[in-house]
Amino acid sequence: MTSDRLVTVFGAYGHTGRFVVAELAARGFVPVLSGRNAEALGELADECGLQARVASVDDPASLDRALGNAVAVINCAGPFASTTSPVIEAALRAGIPYLDVAAEIEANLDTFAHFRERARGEGAVVVPAMAFFGGLGDLLVTAAMGDWASADEAHIAYALSNWHPTAGTRLSGAVSRERRGGVRLRYRGGQWERRTDAAPLLQWTFPEPVGRRSVVAEFTMADVVTVPQHLAIPDVTTYMDAEAARDVAAPDTPAPTAADGSGRSDQTFLVDVTVRSGGAERRATAAGQDIYAITAPLVVEALDRVLSGRVRATGVASAGEIFDAPDFLRALAPVLPSACTATSKGRRTGHDASRP
Repeated sequence: MTSDRLVTVFGAYGHTGRFVVAELAARGFVPVLSGRNAEALGELADECGLQARVASVDDPASLDRALGNAVAVINCAGPFASTTSPVIEAALRAGIPYLDVAAEIEANLDTFAHFRERARGEGAVVVPAMAFFGGLGDLLVTAAMGDWASADEAHIAYALSNWHPTAGTRLSGAVSRERRGGVRLRYRGGQWERRTDAAPLLQWTFPEPVGRRSVVAEFTMADVVTVPQHLAIPDVTTYMDAEAARDVAAPDTPAPTAADGSGRSDQTFLVDVTVRSGGAERRATAAGQDIYAITAPLVVEALDRVLSGRVRATGVASAGEIFDAPDFLRALAPVLPSACTATSKGRRTGHDASRP
């Protein structure tokens, strides 16, 4: 076992954690399995032939042992409201990079608010939301911006063939709703707004073959946290395919099931981004299979770039801030086909939803 390739995966036995463990191994890293459930860790360790280290966020010494000799830690353990701060603290004590796959907007906001200055001062690297929600949208918006120094608005629309939530997604969603006190959040004029009205139901024309779909507007996800952290865009809005939004909200929607040998479900997705400045619009899209599975190549590619020094910032940084966004997306083209286009002044494509 080569210590320079050891990467601790906290929450390794979770649905997304298992994809991350497999991706790390495929790319030559040596995952160290960690989490609080000793039985689940033991079963995964036996299955994969890997080392397991039981650790709890309530026991800093156990986290220190879990990160011992590792070159980085990837946090896959939700609810992230409970795990991000303790695991980041452990990473800072160990002097190693921290990445997570958190989609909880409150946890992401906490990470930027509580650790930005400290991590920068220590020259540490902390990359939150390096996942389908948060990281991918941020990369696409950054790539679409190109040479623009600022824009008026960014729109990120998700078309999912279905959304069968994991137990972790349900639990994280419940924690987020509890922390918000029943209100919803949107980002307008460079400020967070707390809303008590229902989110608007609008129409979005996605690239073919998806086409025109009903979407829930202001379905605020982690991208709305990550994008304004480094891009001068005062209005950032995310939209969710209405059928997928109903899927994830319904209590009887089943968990995802494997459709191939890799464990991926048959879910497909298309992410459609438009960025506007004055009368000009730029667009970026990405498509793929299984929003949970695609998180693994996203976060492991990020890890590889951090460890090899291919970064543009230190401290707490969004994906598009710390990485070369177009180059990052090109690297993932085999599993995440993407395209960026720019439309001329006065033309609009894709987004035909009027602002409420």
